[in-house]
Amino acid sequence: MDRLQSMRVFAKVVEQGSFAGAATALEMSNAVVTRNVADLEAHLGTRLLNRTTRKLSLTETGQQYLERVRQILLDIDDADALVSATSKNPSGTLRIYCQPGFGQSQLAQLLPLYAKAVPEVVLDVTLADHNVDLVEEGYDVGIFIGLQKFDASMIARRLATSTVVLCASPDYIARRGAPATPADVARHDCLNFAFEQLRHHWPVQWENKSLNVPITSRMVSNNGAVLREAALAGMGIMIRSSFTLEDDFASGRLVQLLKGHHLGIVSVMMVYPSRRQMSGKLRSFVDFMSARFPRPESDPWLPAA
Repeated sequence: MDRLQSMRVFAKVVEQGSFAGAATALEMSNAVVTRNVADLEAHLGTRLLNRTTRKLSLTETGQQYLERVRQILLDIDDADALVSATSKNPSGTLRIYCQPGFGQSQLAQLLPLYAKAVPEVVLDVTLADHNVDLVEEGYDVGIFIGLQKFDASMIARRLATSTVVLCASPDYIARRGAPATPADVARHDCLNFAFEQLRHHWPVQWENKSLNVPITSRMVSNNGAVLREAALAGMGIMIRSSFTLEDDFASGRLVQLLKGHHLGIVSVMMVYPSRRQMSGKLRSFVDFMSARFPRPESDPWLPAA
């Protein structure tokens, strides 16, 4: 027995004053309506309705039960309406995970625009380098970069591609000159990420070829912001994902070196649990980010050649 369905049928029978009237209102057969009420009475072990050939009337127990049933049905309808409204209208708290470099350089600028467009959504944003389990850790959506891992069952939408490029400040270039070929990098001071695979060589790529260029590190750090400050101060050549360099390139604080060469191309992925039954807040964020990055196969952050 579907008890909730039987309760709805019972309340409708009383409202309509007859089994036939309830059957018409609910678009059911008389037999189905009668069976639902009979099953409910059997489940409760008591009679709810007095039946005569001329009319129906509630028993004393039936009257008490009806009052509770009507309140239960109202509460359920209110809960359904609340969830339905939430799923359609963006509201509530949206928990976002993001890789720090993209979060600081790109997402931080985009979130105020999203918040203005969707004022009922509260943003809860976490920036972290470690891999996260979105579902287990309670995130609605995540922005993952490059080799960061996420559950294969997640929906993953590429927002854009980012190129890892070489750059330096105008001051450094004025003092030391700009490398004309990848091999020239070996004669320059380098600002290096603290990854073992980059400690002694940079894999510079061009025209589907790759060259492991030996380097001399002037500074090593696990923090991109520290390396950026050193590059701005003219300490050496830095490698960095293009999405972190957009403003520096536009302002001329940093200059891209060896255009056409790079150290890799990484994907910027937006990841979320499911397309089905997506909440309004998540759908609004997915649509917003997708509109901001209409060409997922391109790098929108590199200066025009």
